[in-house]
Amino acid sequence: MTGTGSPAPLPDERRAQVVELLRQRGVVRVTDLAEELDVSAITIRRDIALLASQGVIRRVRGGAVLHGGALVGEPEGAAPPQPVLEENGGEARRLTIGMVVPSLDYYWPDVIRGVRQAAAAAGARIVLRGASYQAADERRQLSWLVEFVGVDGLLVAPTTTGDDGEELVRWLRQAPVPVVLVERAATIGPYQEAMESVVSDHALGAAMAVRHLAALGHRRIGVITTEQSPTAPHVRRGWRQASEELGLEGAPDLTVVDRRDPGWTAALDQILDACLATGTTALLVHPDPEAIGLVERCQERGLRVPGDLGVVTYDDEVAELCDPPLSAVRPPKAAIGRAAFALLAARLADRDPHRPAHRVVVEPRLIVRSSSA
Repeated sequence: MTGTGSPAPLPDERRAQVVELLRQRGVVRVTDLAEELDVSAITIRRDIALLASQGVIRRVRGGAVLHGGALVGEPEGAAPPQPVLEENGGEARRLTIGMVVPSLDYYWPDVIRGVRQAAAAAGARIVLRGASYQAADERRQLSWLVEFVGVDGLLVAPTTTGDDGEELVRWLRQAPVPVVLVERAATIGPYQEAMESVVSDHALGAAMAVRHLAALGHRRIGVITTEQSPTAPHVRRGWRQASEELGLEGAPDLTVVDRRDPGWTAALDQILDACLATGTTALLVHPDPEAIGLVERCQERGLRVPGDLGVVTYDDEVAELCDPPLSAVRPPKAAIGRAAFALLAARLADRDPHRPAHRVVVEPRLIVRSSSA
């Protein structure tokens, strides 16, 4: 080991040691190789990826195997993974993809469903982890998937803002496996190179809502979004662009606390007072639960929806449960999941290091219901 004071081996020497250890021991995990050679597990995974691309070894969950050898890191007698991808040498194995999303109970279940549908069709395995909209938590989950599960690639909706978010993006850019961002976009480096991503065109969806309300005769159309929503800047951008194109002005543009905040009721009254003061007759609200709360407050104050105030919500998770049912922009969540898996699978299948980054944008739909009719 280099920790004894001997000089660290050069990369080619280290990779030769990896191959020799596989020949000698047969069953060796990535963590064991990293400890034996006194380098990080990420370095070992990069070595394994390079050796696999050269056809010397075959990557498996948790480690690697020489072509024709036993699975490294798999229990003796265990059934081999379902073969779906063919590697150098003609052997096939099952693809394992790690996925980290910020929530498992709102918006993301349909995205996850789309990923799993595409993965099932390809015979791939999805290892899902839920985070908490915190970059440190997301980094922990991602590291676990790479270091201990040994995933072939990552689908992730990361926090990208703030110092922690920027550091997480840098980590993802240097990850030893391919990464596709889901409903997020990021650039990095001096030339602001884009990372691969699949996103909904939220700005287009917001503009669709504004055009729908304008077609109904509304000339003052406001926008309300909650703090901390990663979607909010895109919704606001689409609202602003459409309003400028249509010559609309003078309506509220408010960012408020969400419904769980003690100040939520006061925020609702602030919104409605601003609408009355400016003559605003329609609102685009993100997300659904806050839009439903707004409609309920309208009813408590004697304002009719849509008679006095037309409302369109953005997300369409629970919009139909409102009374009246809310018109809504519906991002293509399941389609986003399917497209994200397809993009990552294509990246894994194409070993060309010069393959250009792909950014996929999917169009949302406007669902018209009673709240704007």
